[in-house]
Amino acid sequence: MRKGTKKNNVTLREKPLESGSLSLYLDIYRDGIRSYEFLKLYILAKPRTPIDRQKNKETLELAETIRTKRESELIHTAYGEVVPVRKNVSFFAFADKYQADYTKKDIRMITGAINRFRSFIEEKHPTKNPGKLLFSQIDKIMIAGFVEYLENHSTGEGAHGYYQRFKKILKNAVDTGIISKSPADGVKCSTVEGLRKDILTNEEIALLAKTPCKNSNIKRAFIFSCCTGLRFCDVKELKYKYIDAATGKLSIDQQKTGKPVIVDLNQTARAILGEMGEPDELVFELPSFEGTAKTVKAWVKRAGIPKHITWHCARHSFAVNLLTSPQRPDIKTVSSTLGHSSLKHTEKYTRVIDELKKKAVEALPDYEIKF
Repeated sequence: MRKGTKKNNVTLREKPLESGSLSLYLDIYRDGIRSYEFLKLYILAKPRTPIDRQKNKETLELAETIRTKRESELIHTAYGEVVPVRKNVSFFAFADKYQADYTKKDIRMITGAINRFRSFIEEKHPTKNPGKLLFSQIDKIMIAGFVEYLENHSTGEGAHGYYQRFKKILKNAVDTGIISKSPADGVKCSTVEGLRKDILTNEEIALLAKTPCKNSNIKRAFIFSCCTGLRFCDVKELKYKYIDAATGKLSIDQQKTGKPVIVDLNQTARAILGEMGEPDELVFELPSFEGTAKTVKAWVKRAGIPKHITWHCARHSFAVNLLTSPQRPDIKTVSSTLGHSSLKHTEKYTRVIDELKKKAVEALPDYEIKF
Protein backbone atom coordinates (compact mmCIF):
# COMPACT_ATOMS: atom_id res chain seq x y z
CA MET A 1 0.00 0.00 0.00
CA ARG A 2 1.04 3.64 -0.59
CA LYS A 3 2.46 5.31 2.51
CA GLY A 4 0.91 8.58 3.67
CA THR A 5 2.70 11.81 4.52
CA LYS A 6 1.83 14.81 6.64
CA LYS A 7 0.83 16.77 3.53
CA ASN A 8 -2.69 16.70 2.12
CA ASN A 9 -3.01 13.29 0.56
CA VAL A 10 -5.20 10.27 -0.03
CA THR A 11 -3.87 6.82 0.89
CA LEU A 12 -5.35 3.48 -0.11
CA ARG A 13 -5.53 1.14 2.85
CA GLU A 14 -6.81 -2.36 3.72
CA LYS A 15 -8.97 -3.51 6.63
CA PRO A 16 -8.96 -7.24 7.43
CA LEU A 17 -12.38 -8.87 7.73
CA GLU A 18 -13.36 -12.03 9.61
CA SER A 19 -14.22 -13.67 6.29
CA GLY A 20 -10.57 -13.55 5.28
CA SER A 21 -11.10 -10.75 2.76
CA LEU A 22 -9.66 -7.26 2.88
CA SER A 23 -11.90 -4.20 2.68
CA LEU A 24 -10.33 -1.35 0.73
CA TYR A 25 -10.76 2.20 1.99
CA LEU A 26 -9.25 5.66 1.53
CA ASP A 27 -7.42 7.44 4.33
CA ILE A 28 -7.93 11.13 3.51
CA TYR A 29 -5.71 13.71 5.24
CA ARG A 30 -6.59 17.34 4.63
CA ASP A 31 -5.44 20.40 6.58
CA GLY A 32 -4.68 18.36 9.67
CA ILE A 33 -8.02 16.54 9.60
CA ARG A 34 -8.30 12.83 8.81
CA SER A 35 -11.39 11.18 7.33
CA TYR A 36 -12.13 7.85 5.73
CA GLU A 37 -14.04 6.67 2.67
CA PHE A 38 -14.90 2.98 2.43
CA LEU A 39 -15.03 1.94 -1.21
CA LYS A 40 -17.06 -1.26 -0.77
CA LEU A 41 -14.36 -3.04 -2.75
CA TYR A 42 -12.88 -6.28 -1.46
CA ILE A 43 -9.90 -8.49 -2.28
CA LEU A 44 -8.87 -11.92 -1.01
CA ALA A 45 -6.08 -11.85 1.57
CA LYS A 46 -4.72 -15.15 0.26
CA PRO A 47 -5.72 -15.68 -3.38
CA ARG A 48 -5.32 -19.34 -4.33
CA THR A 49 -6.07 -19.47 -8.05
CA PRO A 50 -5.03 -17.41 -11.07
CA ILE A 51 -8.62 -16.22 -11.32
CA ASP A 52 -8.53 -14.96 -7.72
CA ARG A 53 -5.23 -13.19 -8.35
CA GLN A 54 -6.55 -11.58 -11.55
CA LYS A 55 -9.69 -10.45 -9.75
CA ASN A 56 -7.60 -8.95 -6.94
CA LYS A 57 -5.47 -7.15 -9.50
CA GLU A 58 -8.48 -5.60 -11.26
CA THR A 59 -10.07 -4.54 -7.96
CA LEU A 60 -6.84 -2.90 -6.79
CA GLU A 61 -6.50 -1.07 -10.09
CA LEU A 62 -10.04 0.27 -9.71
CA ALA A 63 -9.35 1.32 -6.12
CA GLU A 64 -6.13 3.07 -7.17
CA THR A 65 -8.01 4.92 -9.92
CA ILE A 66 -10.51 6.18 -7.34
CA ARG A 67 -7.67 7.14 -4.98
CA THR A 68 -5.93 9.12 -7.72
CA LYS A 69 -9.17 10.94 -8.55
CA ARG A 70 -9.81 11.82 -4.90
CA GLU A 71 -6.26 13.08 -4.42
CA SER A 72 -6.51 15.18 -7.57
CA GLU A 73 -9.67 16.76 -6.20
CA LEU A 74 -7.94 17.40 -2.89
CA ILE A 75 -4.84 19.03 -4.40
CA HIS A 76 -6.71 21.18 -6.93
CA THR A 77 -9.14 22.40 -4.29
CA ALA A 78 -6.30 23.27 -1.92
CA TYR A 79 -4.78 25.56 -4.58
CA GLY A 80 -8.10 27.06 -5.64
CA GLU A 81 -8.04 25.22 -8.96
CA VAL A 82 -10.81 23.30 -10.64
CA VAL A 83 -10.65 19.54 -10.70
CA PRO A 84 -9.87 18.56 -14.32
CA VAL A 85 -12.83 16.18 -14.52
CA ARG A 86 -15.23 19.05 -13.80
CA LYS A 87 -14.02 20.93 -16.86
CA ASN A 88 -15.69 18.23 -18.94
CA VAL A 89 -19.14 19.45 -17.93
CA SER A 90 -21.41 20.35 -20.86
CA PHE A 91 -22.01 24.11 -20.97
CA PHE A 92 -25.55 23.94 -22.32
CA ALA A 93 -26.57 21.18 -19.91
CA PHE A 94 -25.36 23.42 -17.08
CA ALA A 95 -26.98 26.56 -18.61
CA ASP A 96 -30.33 24.83 -19.14
CA LYS A 97 -30.30 23.64 -15.52
CA TYR A 98 -29.44 27.19 -14.40
CA GLN A 99 -32.37 28.52 -16.43
CA ALA A 100 -34.76 25.90 -15.02
CA ASP A 101 -33.82 26.87 -11.45
CA TYR A 102 -33.84 30.63 -12.10
CA THR A 103 -36.60 32.51 -10.26
CA LYS A 104 -35.93 36.20 -10.94
CA LYS A 105 -38.05 38.36 -13.25
CA ASP A 106 -35.43 38.63 -16.00
CA ILE A 107 -35.78 34.93 -16.87
CA ARG A 108 -36.72 35.91 -20.43
CA MET A 109 -33.31 37.58 -20.83
CA ILE A 110 -31.56 34.52 -19.38
CA THR A 111 -33.34 32.33 -21.92
CA GLY A 112 -32.47 34.77 -24.70
CA ALA A 113 -28.80 34.80 -23.72
CA ILE A 114 -28.60 30.99 -23.83
CA ASN A 115 -30.41 30.82 -27.17
CA ARG A 116 -28.17 33.46 -28.71
CA PHE A 117 -25.03 31.71 -27.54
CA ARG A 118 -26.36 28.47 -29.04
CA SER A 119 -27.04 30.25 -32.36
CA PHE A 120 -23.56 31.79 -32.22
CA ILE A 121 -21.93 28.37 -31.79
CA GLU A 122 -24.00 26.85 -34.60
CA GLU A 123 -23.15 29.72 -36.98
CA LYS A 124 -19.57 30.62 -36.08
CA HIS A 125 -18.29 27.27 -34.77
CA PRO A 126 -20.08 24.68 -36.93
CA THR A 127 -17.50 22.00 -36.05
CA LYS A 128 -18.56 22.17 -32.39
CA ASN A 129 -21.79 20.39 -31.50
CA PRO A 130 -23.64 22.70 -29.04
CA GLY A 131 -24.89 19.65 -27.16
CA LYS A 132 -21.30 18.55 -26.54
CA LEU A 133 -19.66 21.95 -25.95
CA LEU A 134 -17.58 21.70 -22.78
CA PHE A 135 -16.61 24.49 -20.42
CA SER A 136 -12.97 23.68 -21.18
CA GLN A 137 -13.59 24.66 -24.83
CA ILE A 138 -14.83 28.16 -23.97
CA ASP A 139 -12.04 30.74 -23.90
CA LYS A 140 -11.68 34.52 -24.17
CA ILE A 141 -11.41 34.38 -27.95
CA MET A 142 -14.75 32.61 -28.19
CA ILE A 143 -16.33 35.06 -25.73
CA ALA A 144 -15.01 38.04 -27.71
CA GLY A 145 -16.53 36.53 -30.85
CA PHE A 146 -19.84 36.08 -29.04
CA VAL A 147 -19.83 39.75 -27.98
CA GLU A 148 -19.28 40.80 -31.59
CA TYR A 149 -22.09 38.47 -32.65
CA LEU A 150 -24.44 40.04 -30.10
CA GLU A 151 -23.57 43.56 -31.19
CA ASN A 152 -24.27 42.66 -34.83
CA HIS A 153 -27.54 40.85 -34.10
CA SER A 154 -29.11 43.08 -31.47
CA THR A 155 -30.66 46.53 -31.35
CA GLY A 156 -30.52 49.16 -28.64
CA GLU A 157 -29.25 47.82 -25.34
CA GLY A 158 -30.06 44.22 -26.25
CA ALA A 159 -26.45 43.10 -26.75
CA HIS A 160 -25.31 44.48 -23.42
CA GLY A 161 -28.35 43.04 -21.61
CA TYR A 162 -27.91 39.52 -23.01
CA TYR A 163 -24.18 39.58 -22.31
CA GLN A 164 -24.76 40.57 -18.69
CA ARG A 165 -27.07 37.56 -18.24
CA PHE A 166 -24.60 35.28 -20.02
CA LYS A 167 -21.90 36.37 -17.57
CA LYS A 168 -24.23 35.50 -14.68
CA ILE A 169 -24.31 31.91 -15.92
CA LEU A 170 -20.51 31.78 -16.09
CA LYS A 171 -20.24 33.32 -12.62
CA ASN A 172 -22.53 30.61 -11.28
CA ALA A 173 -20.25 28.02 -12.85
CA VAL A 174 -17.35 29.58 -10.93
CA ASP A 175 -19.35 29.68 -7.70
CA THR A 176 -20.25 26.00 -8.00
CA GLY A 177 -16.68 24.92 -8.77
CA ILE A 178 -17.18 23.97 -12.43
CA ILE A 179 -14.54 26.46 -13.57
CA SER A 180 -11.98 28.42 -11.56
CA LYS A 181 -12.28 31.67 -13.52
CA SER A 182 -14.84 33.07 -15.93
CA PRO A 183 -13.56 33.26 -19.53
CA ALA A 184 -15.62 36.46 -19.83
CA ASP A 185 -13.41 38.32 -17.36
CA GLY A 186 -11.89 41.31 -19.13
CA VAL A 187 -14.12 40.95 -22.20
CA LYS A 188 -16.53 43.88 -22.40
CA CYS A 189 -19.64 44.56 -24.42
CA SER A 190 -20.00 48.23 -25.23
CA THR A 191 -23.16 49.96 -24.07
CA VAL A 192 -25.04 52.06 -26.57
CA GLU A 193 -24.79 55.81 -26.44
CA GLY A 194 -28.20 57.33 -26.33
CA LEU A 195 -31.22 55.19 -27.15
CA ARG A 196 -31.74 53.20 -30.32
CA LYS A 197 -35.31 52.12 -29.70
CA ASP A 198 -37.97 54.04 -31.55
CA ILE A 199 -39.87 56.70 -29.64
CA LEU A 200 -43.58 57.45 -30.01
CA THR A 201 -44.46 61.12 -30.09
CA ASN A 202 -47.52 62.40 -28.25
CA GLU A 203 -49.26 62.68 -31.64
CA GLU A 204 -48.48 59.05 -32.48
CA ILE A 205 -49.72 57.87 -29.08
CA ALA A 206 -52.96 59.79 -29.70
CA LEU A 207 -53.19 58.10 -33.11
CA LEU A 208 -52.79 54.67 -31.51
CA ALA A 209 -55.48 55.52 -28.98
CA LYS A 210 -57.91 56.10 -31.87
CA THR A 211 -56.80 53.01 -33.84
CA PRO A 212 -58.67 49.71 -33.25
CA CYS A 213 -56.70 46.90 -31.58
CA LYS A 214 -57.87 43.28 -31.53
CA ASN A 215 -57.20 43.05 -27.78
CA SER A 216 -58.63 45.97 -25.81
CA ASN A 217 -56.73 45.02 -22.65
CA ILE A 218 -53.42 45.21 -24.50
CA LYS A 219 -54.41 48.57 -25.96
CA ARG A 220 -55.40 49.99 -22.56
CA ALA A 221 -52.29 48.62 -20.84
CA PHE A 222 -49.89 49.89 -23.54
CA ILE A 223 -51.33 53.41 -23.49
CA PHE A 224 -51.19 53.23 -19.68
CA SER A 225 -47.45 52.46 -19.94
CA CYS A 226 -47.04 55.44 -22.26
CA CYS A 227 -48.64 57.59 -19.53
CA THR A 228 -46.75 56.13 -16.56
CA GLY A 229 -43.47 54.67 -17.84
CA LEU A 230 -44.20 51.27 -16.26
CA ARG A 231 -42.46 48.21 -17.64
CA PHE A 232 -44.48 45.32 -19.06
CA CYS A 233 -43.76 43.09 -16.04
CA ASP A 234 -45.11 45.76 -13.68
CA VAL A 235 -48.20 46.50 -15.78
CA LYS A 236 -49.01 42.79 -16.11
CA GLU A 237 -48.93 42.31 -12.32
CA LEU A 238 -50.51 45.67 -11.44
CA LYS A 239 -53.32 45.39 -8.87
CA TYR A 240 -55.85 47.98 -7.74
CA LYS A 241 -54.42 47.99 -4.22
CA TYR A 242 -51.34 49.80 -5.56
CA ILE A 243 -53.47 52.74 -6.73
CA ASP A 244 -54.81 55.53 -4.51
CA ALA A 245 -57.91 56.81 -6.31
CA ALA A 246 -58.23 59.78 -3.96
CA THR A 247 -54.76 61.20 -4.64
CA GLY A 248 -54.36 59.78 -8.15
CA LYS A 249 -51.03 58.16 -7.28
CA LEU A 250 -49.66 54.73 -8.13
CA SER A 251 -47.11 53.17 -5.76
CA ILE A 252 -45.29 49.90 -6.50
CA ASP A 253 -42.01 48.12 -5.93
CA GLN A 254 -40.55 47.54 -9.38
CA GLN A 255 -40.11 43.87 -10.18
CA LYS A 256 -36.87 44.38 -12.10
CA THR A 257 -35.01 46.42 -9.49
CA GLY A 258 -37.09 46.10 -6.34
CA LYS A 259 -36.90 49.88 -6.06
CA PRO A 260 -40.15 51.63 -5.05
CA VAL A 261 -41.64 54.17 -7.43
CA ILE A 262 -44.53 56.61 -7.11
CA VAL A 263 -46.24 57.87 -10.27
CA ASP A 264 -48.83 60.67 -10.53
CA LEU A 265 -51.56 59.49 -12.87
CA ASN A 266 -52.67 61.93 -15.55
CA GLN A 267 -56.24 62.17 -16.85
CA THR A 268 -55.69 59.57 -19.57
CA ALA A 269 -54.27 57.05 -17.10
CA ARG A 270 -57.19 57.62 -14.72
CA ALA A 271 -59.69 57.22 -17.55
CA ILE A 272 -58.05 53.91 -18.54
CA LEU A 273 -58.40 52.64 -14.97
CA GLY A 274 -62.08 53.51 -14.85
CA GLU A 275 -63.97 52.20 -11.82
CA MET A 276 -61.70 50.68 -9.18
CA GLY A 277 -61.87 46.92 -8.69
CA GLU A 278 -61.09 44.72 -5.69
CA PRO A 279 -57.68 45.35 -4.03
CA ASP A 280 -56.10 42.06 -5.20
CA GLU A 281 -57.73 42.16 -8.64
CA LEU A 282 -55.45 42.65 -11.66
CA VAL A 283 -56.01 45.92 -13.48
CA PHE A 284 -55.18 44.37 -16.86
CA GLU A 285 -55.65 40.76 -17.98
CA LEU A 286 -52.73 40.32 -20.35
CA PRO A 287 -51.38 37.32 -22.28
CA SER A 288 -47.68 36.41 -22.43
CA PHE A 289 -45.03 38.92 -23.41
CA GLU A 290 -44.66 37.24 -26.81
CA GLY A 291 -48.42 37.39 -27.36
CA THR A 292 -48.63 41.09 -26.54
CA ALA A 293 -45.61 41.83 -28.75
CA LYS A 294 -47.36 40.38 -31.82
CA THR A 295 -50.54 42.32 -31.10
CA VAL A 296 -48.69 45.61 -30.56
CA LYS A 297 -46.77 45.13 -33.80
CA ALA A 298 -49.98 44.59 -35.82
CA TRP A 299 -51.71 47.49 -34.04
CA VAL A 300 -48.88 49.93 -34.78
CA LYS A 301 -48.86 48.84 -38.42
CA ARG A 302 -52.63 49.33 -38.64
CA ALA A 303 -52.16 52.88 -37.31
CA GLY A 304 -49.72 53.60 -40.15
CA ILE A 305 -46.79 54.36 -37.84
CA PRO A 306 -43.56 53.36 -39.66
CA LYS A 307 -41.59 52.45 -36.54
CA HIS A 308 -40.47 49.27 -34.81
CA ILE A 309 -42.39 49.54 -31.55
CA THR A 310 -41.99 47.12 -28.65
CA TRP A 311 -43.60 47.36 -25.24
CA HIS A 312 -40.47 48.90 -23.76
CA CYS A 313 -40.80 51.73 -26.28
CA ALA A 314 -43.78 52.91 -24.21
CA ARG A 315 -41.48 53.50 -21.23
CA HIS A 316 -38.89 55.26 -23.38
CA SER A 317 -41.57 57.39 -25.03
CA PHE A 318 -42.89 58.42 -21.62
CA ALA A 319 -39.43 59.57 -20.52
CA VAL A 320 -38.63 61.53 -23.69
CA ASN A 321 -42.07 63.14 -23.89
CA LEU A 322 -41.80 64.10 -20.22
CA LEU A 323 -38.41 65.74 -20.72
CA THR A 324 -39.64 67.67 -23.78
CA SER A 325 -42.93 68.78 -22.22
CA PRO A 326 -43.55 72.53 -21.74
CA GLN A 327 -42.98 72.10 -17.99
CA ARG A 328 -39.43 70.83 -18.64
CA PRO A 329 -38.94 68.77 -15.45
CA ASP A 330 -35.35 68.36 -14.29
CA ILE A 331 -33.56 65.07 -14.80
CA LYS A 332 -33.81 64.12 -11.10
CA THR A 333 -37.60 64.37 -11.24
CA VAL A 334 -37.76 62.18 -14.33
CA SER A 335 -35.31 59.70 -12.79
CA SER A 336 -37.51 59.47 -9.69
CA THR A 337 -40.65 58.99 -11.77
CA LEU A 338 -39.04 56.15 -13.73
CA GLY A 339 -37.66 54.57 -10.57
CA HIS A 340 -34.06 54.60 -11.81
CA SER A 341 -31.38 53.63 -9.32
CA SER A 342 -28.93 56.10 -10.83
CA LEU A 343 -29.05 59.28 -12.92
CA LYS A 344 -26.82 57.61 -15.52
CA HIS A 345 -29.82 55.51 -16.61
CA THR A 346 -31.86 58.67 -17.15
CA GLU A 347 -29.13 60.61 -18.94
CA LYS A 348 -29.51 58.43 -22.04
CA TYR A 349 -32.86 60.14 -22.63
CA THR A 350 -31.23 63.58 -22.66
CA ARG A 351 -28.92 62.31 -25.40
CA VAL A 352 -31.98 61.16 -27.35
CA ILE A 353 -33.40 64.66 -27.14
CA ASP A 354 -30.10 66.09 -28.41
CA GLU A 355 -30.26 63.66 -31.33
CA LEU A 356 -33.86 64.67 -32.11
CA LYS A 357 -32.91 68.34 -32.05
CA LYS A 358 -30.01 67.68 -34.39
CA LYS A 359 -32.26 65.81 -36.84
CA ALA A 360 -34.80 68.62 -36.69
CA VAL A 361 -32.14 71.20 -37.57
CA GLU A 362 -30.76 69.03 -40.37
CA ALA A 363 -34.30 68.70 -41.79
CA LEU A 364 -34.57 72.46 -42.36
CA PRO A 365 -34.50 73.39 -46.06
CA ASP A 366 -31.57 75.13 -47.71
CA TYR A 367 -32.15 78.83 -48.21
CA GLU A 368 -30.83 80.57 -51.28
CA ILE A 369 -29.09 83.73 -50.24
CA LYS A 370 -28.40 86.57 -52.65
CA PHE A 371 -26.03 89.40 -51.83
